[in-house]
Amino acid sequence: MNNFIFQNATKVFFGRGCVKEYLTCLVKPFGTVLLAYGGGSIKRNGIYDEVTGILRGAGKRIVEFSGIMANPTYQKVQEGAKLARESGADMILGIGGGSVMDCCKAVSLAARYDGDIWNDFWAKPGVIDVEPLPLGVIVTVAGTGSECNGGAVITHEEKKIKTGRDYPPAQPTLCPDGSHLYIQRACPADGLRWF
Repeated sequence: MNNFIFQNATKVFFGRGCVKEYLTCLVKPFGTVLLAYGGGSIKRNGIYDEVTGILRGAGKRIVEFSGIMANPTYQKVQEGAKLARESGADMILGIGGGSVMDCCKAVSLAARYDGDIWNDFWAKPGVIDVEPLPLGVIVTVAGTGSECNGGAVITHEEKKIKTGRDYPPAQPTLCPDGSHLYIQRACPADGLRWF
């Protein structure tokens, strides 16, 4: 085997109750949280109420960025970046699976980048020297590993291109595991996907 160096900057919190136990501490340095999620299942299964209750209890201002679709689009990334800039969000908290996490990584870059993030990064490999917005994720669907890397796959619908890039600074820095929340509250058929 060749020698190599492995570093993973994501701090993952596992176990029942870890969102409730740790989220307040993890968001302590931030004032305005861009809360990002998909189609709204987190509202139906109770995760939304739990997380927003914790954030409000910690005195955080919550700005919602919802409707992140499977295979997130560049247009959605731009929408999130604009919302993050206009609201003064100083942290993104994504709740969901790989698509939500990928979109949040791209938003974290685009919100702090003055150029066109697609042309300068997604369309071709390149170096972006920008510090992304801090990103935390609560994983509700296991499988992608997106919570532990800086990679993201984004679709540019107008150009009909779907491509991925990896930018390690966009890697989530905190991840209280919420998968048990999903399994506990989802219908049994959804839970079977985990086994």
